[in-house]
Amino acid sequence: MPARLLTELSAPAITAALGPDSVLVLPTGAIEQHGPHLPVATDLITAQSMAELAVQQFGDELDLWLLPPLAYTKSNEHAWSAGTFWLSASTLTAVLADVARSVAKTPARRLAFLNGHGGNSALLQVAARDIRLETGLRTFVLHPALPADHGGESAAGELGMGIHGGLDETSLMLHLRPELVDMSQADRWVPEHLDAYRHVRFGGSVSFGWSSDDFGPSGVIGDARGATAELGEERAEAMVAQLGEALAEVARFDPAAPR
Repeated sequence: MPARLLTELSAPAITAALGPDSVLVLPTGAIEQHGPHLPVATDLITAQSMAELAVQQFGDELDLWLLPPLAYTKSNEHAWSAGTFWLSASTLTAVLADVARSVAKTPARRLAFLNGHGGNSALLQVAARDIRLETGLRTFVLHPALPADHGGESAAGELGMGIHGGLDETSLMLHLRPELVDMSQADRWVPEHLDAYRHVRFGGSVSFGWSSDDFGPSGVIGDARGATAELGEERAEAMVAQLGEALAEVARFDPAAPR
């Protein structure tokens, strides 16, 4: 079992162990189609695994505590496919608010959503602000790595659009859960026509509503063909290191200017 899992403590032990600067880390994943080569739990596995590794490595130093993950989240851009199980925006917002109200009953005053699914990001930002206003908790939204459609990096061959089932995500799964990956089904599905757009594109200055089957029947947006477990291991190590740096700031962040 992962270290510093809050649910392994008794209620009195939680009250004794936590303080105002304790950080509760809540992984938010998704259960959704990831093409023919990856399991529908890819985002859940990623969020939970990276959260566990980060808390194990930095938990004692930063007073991090791991909460059980949220598996079902906002994935309706993949709702066309069997294997996608999703919550509406209003349902997920309500769930997050209820979890936060429970967190607010503990001595901890910091709640970090470690998000493994880009489709959750905007909603988590809204929820984080609402939770802050209602409960007084300091709230944060982190990603193991910034998705390409949020301004993060993607392999050159993916034209900056490797956002779903592509090189990095497939490599990471080959490292974390290789028995769940079928590389014989890995392929390249990159909407090259979007590269002609300067602003309206993934990671561009103008966002757009989309469904993953807008770009082809596989539901993949990226190029998984060159994925390897070695690349996945490198990515995982980089993610954990980055999360350690980010969580160190989360643990001491105060928006008020020093007096």
